[in-house]
This record gives sequence, structure tokens and C-alpha cells, in this order.
Amino acid sequence: MFLTEMGMGFAGLALGAMLHREGVARADGSWSPPDGQPHFAPKAKNVIWLFMVGGTSHMESFDPKPMLNRYDGKTIAETPHKSVLDSPFNKKNVREFVAGLHKVQPKIYPMQVGFKKRGQSGIEVSDWWPHVGECVDDLAVVRSMWTTDNDHGAQLQFHTGRHALEGPFPTIGSWIHYGLGSLNDDLPSFVVLGTPLADCCGGMNGHGSSYLGPEHDGVRLAVDPANPLPFASPGPSVYRKEQQSEFDLIGKLDQMAVARYPDDPALRARIRSYELAFRMQSSVPEVVRFDSESAETRSIYGLDRDTTRPFGELCLASRRLVERGVRFVQVFHGSNGGAGAWDAHSDLKNGHARLCDQVDQPIAGLLRDLKRRGLLDETIVVWATEFGRTPGAEGSDGRDHHPFGFSIWMAGGGIKGGIAHGATDELGFHAVENRHYVTDIHATVLHQLGLDPRRLEVPGQKRLEIDLGTPIREILA
Repeated sequence: MFLTEMGMGFAGLALGAMLHREGVARADGSWSPPDGQPHFAPKAKNVIWLFMVGGTSHMESFDPKPMLNRYDGKTIAETPHKSVLDSPFNKKNVREFVAGLHKVQPKIYPMQVGFKKRGQSGIEVSDWWPHVGECVDDLAVVRSMWTTDNDHGAQLQFHTGRHALEGPFPTIGSWIHYGLGSLNDDLPSFVVLGTPLADCCGGMNGHGSSYLGPEHDGVRLAVDPANPLPFASPGPSVYRKEQQSEFDLIGKLDQMAVARYPDDPALRARIRSYELAFRMQSSVPEVVRFDSESAETRSIYGLDRDTTRPFGELCLASRRLVERGVRFVQVFHGSNGGAGAWDAHSDLKNGHARLCDQVDQPIAGLLRDLKRRGLLDETIVVWATEFGRTPGAEGSDGRDHHPFGFSIWMAGGGIKGGIAHGATDELGFHAVENRHYVTDIHATVLHQLGLDPRRLEVPGQKRLEIDLGTPIREILA
């Protein structure tokens, strides 16, 4: 092997080192990465992952708690539900980043918005989510989520399954990219839209691949046809033909490497990744150019309103991406360079009302558009946030971080619609029925894509049972 690489010169040495570093099999028949085929028959092909950055209140969204209004102004200890304060979950499931920073807020804060039963299923949804509420019969609302980080490292934890203090690990999008690869030769398999997590809360690791290798990182795209992929354009001083000649030369050098390693699929994959970068220069701008969409389609995403247009464009781009075979589209809302716009320590009523108005119509538009195009059957849509908010008041008009119980929802891709799974207690404090750690969401998504997380192994990297999660069978059709 060494002599072979020497025959290829320094380029061969560099390539050999790169492949070895990524754990790629050599000719000796050692371990090799997944072949892009599912482990069993899949129910879905793609995922759109909508993440609200900062911690959306579950009680003012998809898990209304009228008991908060009944005991408004009382402390939790003064209610019949004071036992929540003695729950072992208060300590067992929390690993504080800063000890004592986020304490239990004792004075109950009433709900800041009304709610009602919606759809034929009668699932209760906040009045701040009227458009998504109209789609509730397509949703599986999971009201019993919990996590262990009570600070905003929980944003990273939701995507990797590990506490931020343990460092970066592969994210759910990178595992899917690693396990299944691409459905489109001209687009990346894992795309990131919107502003990613801030450095305080995971940063680039929130869509990173850690030890899987950088080829499985999410690729950031902007909804800007003039410059959708930063640094991909050769620049105004380079002619297209000139760049083509450069790539032709690289291609010839690549073929020399292939001649030395004719049976190495990973080498061919690496070469294809170089070719993809060139092809993306024309394919990506087309995806984020909406001229071909009808006025009616643009309207259902809210592109005709200033408030909803920014997130509506991200949702429409998401549909166009999965339509073209992108496996995983990760969409962020509310990232603001810090903890996130949904972090409602004060003025929750005005803040959440404004934020919900920005995303409610676009998300409902995405669900409706996918459904009418026949894409919802094969596309899983996940709506999530890092944790909920406290039943008790922080200050006079806010809620603190709350990892003990919160809500997410899923739709499409073989997920049952019109069901509410799991429950928090009467105050919305603890997940008490069908409790689910965040990697149960990962496991559910992977299962629907035909992947068994226990078979996505990497030599030298031990995964814990909590990393793997368990599919939520009750919400699977």
C-alpha cells in the first residue's frame, strides 16, 4: 500500500491519509461505511426539520394547561399539584451547565393566550397557531419530551443527543447523510437554511458531523439566487470555460487515483463530491428562484406578507429541495447571535405572539403544499425546540427554561396524523406519560427512513444506549 501511494506522489499520500482519517476501508477488506441502502423497507425518503431557537413555551403552543389560569398568582406549593416539586426528575434528569442559574420558578404564571380543540381529532392548540391548528389532523403531537440541559446547550443536545458539556457529536442530519447518501447528483444531501445556532449554544456543531467526517456536515444555503452558496462561485474574474478546464485537469488526476484503487468505493465517492461542488453552481440557484411558482403557492407560504415572507421563503425552498431529492433540510428560526428569539424570560405574550405570526402560516403552507403534491407521504416534517418554559413566572411577565417536559410534533412519512401522544402533568411541569428523551425523535425519523441506529457504527466510536433512542411506535402508521 505504501509503495502504491508513493507511486501516486504526494497527492496519493494526502488522499490516502484523508481516507484513513475518515475510517474508510482499504483493500484489505476491513470495515467499510454504509452503502447508501436502507436496512429495511423505508416509509419515507426525506426530512424537513424545523427548529425554533430559544425554547418555545409548550403551554402556549401545543400543550395548553388551563390549571395555570385556575391557580394564577399562587405558588406551586399552594396547589394540589405541589408534588411536582418533589419529583426525582428534578435532579435525576438535569445536568446544570451553571449550577443554580435556572431555579424552579414557584409563582404560577397563567396562560398568555387562549386555545381550543381543532380539527376532527380535537387536539388542543393555542390561538397563536391558527394555521398549523387547521392542519392538526396531519400531526402527531408529542407532549412528553424531556432533556437534561437546562441551558441553551440544549439546542446542540437536541440535534446530537448528548449534553453540550460532552462536546460535539454527529447530528441527526449527518447520521442520515452518512447512512443513506444522496438522491440527487447535483445537490447536497444535507442542507441548512436560516441562521444556525449561535456559538454559545452549539454553533456550527448544531449541523455538524463530528467524527463522521466533514463530508457529512450540513451545507448552508441562502435563499438568494445571486449568491445561494457562499464561496462556491469562482468569482467574476474567472470565466466558466477556464474553470471547466481546471476541473478537467483535476478529473484526470482523479482517474489516475482510481486506476490505483479500482475497487475503492469511498475514493469514487470522494471524487463525486468534488464534481458535485462544480455542478451545484448551477443547480442551487435554480432551487431558490421562485419565479416558476404560482402566485397562489407563494401566497400560502405567506410570501405576500412582510411578516411571514422571510420564513415562508425558507419553507418554500425546503419543499423545492426535498422535491429534488435532498435527504435532510434543517431550517432554523429565531437564531439571533445569542440564546435565540424564543427565549421568553420576559414579555412572553408580545414576544411569542410576534414569533408565532412569523412562522405559523409558512409552516401550515408547507404542510398543505407537500400534501397536495403527494410529497407528505414520503417526507417527514419535524417541528421542535430545545425545551419548554416554566409553569411559574420569571419576573412579572416571562417564563424560564424548562427541560422537564415540553412538546414537539411530527407529520408525514408514515407518521399517524391527528394524535396527541404522551402527557405532562396538570401544570405542564413534568413529562409523566410516555416520556421521551430527545433521541427518541431521532430514532423515529431514522426508523421511517429504513435505518437502524445500532447498525450505524463507526470503529473506535462507542455509542451509548441513550444516543440510539427508541422509535415512538405509538405514532407510526
